[in-house]
Amino acid sequence: MFFDYVRLARIKQWLKNFFIFAPLIFSHHLLDFEKVKIEFIAFLSFSLVASSIYVINDIADRESDRAHPVKRNRPIASGRVKVWQGLLFSISLFVVGFALVLQLPLKAGLLIILYFLLMLLYSFKLKQIVLVDVFVIAIGFMFRVLVGAYAINVVVSKWLFITTLFLSLFLAISKRRMELYFSIQNPNSGLTEQRKVLDEYNIKFTDQMLGIAAGGAVISYALYTISERTVSLFKTEALIYTTV
Repeated sequence: MFFDYVRLARIKQWLKNFFIFAPLIFSHHLLDFEKVKIEFIAFLSFSLVASSIYVINDIADRESDRAHPVKRNRPIASGRVKVWQGLLFSISLFVVGFALVLQLPLKAGLLIILYFLLMLLYSFKLKQIVLVDVFVIAIGFMFRVLVGAYAINVVVSKWLFITTLFLSLFLAISKRRMELYFSIQNPNSGLTEQRKVLDEYNIKFTDQMLGIAAGGAVISYALYTISERTVSLFKTEALIYTTV
């Protein structure tokens, strides 16, 4: 039962929340103990709140998950964890996460709550709208970066912000392409029935979007490396060579 709750929380997905530490690294505060401490609190708070959404999503999708060859083994879809137990677990995760939110600067805390509301809307509606679904995922990554910045009160470079946006879009579209390719190769998998929005995508369209997102990420990062603020911060113009 313990491991079922660990699966429900999707601890592996916490890796995405390391984007929160990006402002800490790029602002040269990695050795500042107080800032590292507050970033860790932001990371833990964001992760717990995000996990509460994962549980809600599993509850909402339990019927369609049962038709999926892999997802039917999820704790709630399989029945190993009851719906009321999942709800109680989700509330507990949110409460603990919110308690940590109160230790953060106001802007960082508000963004975490806004992320919770956005993902709640995504779980029940937005994930079924073509393009909106991938942009919401990308915005989620942007929230991570901004939470990290507001937590330690640093300004995020506009070019780094745009780079993160394009990179996030690339990751989100890659996920959709992978799902689409899997559904084409395995027409009886039930994936398109579970994720209706896949009907609105095709391989050619996703490849074009991937090219645009990848190109945008490289160009915006290149502009970040030569921006006046970046050159002043790192005291070098050589960062441009990291784009190679």
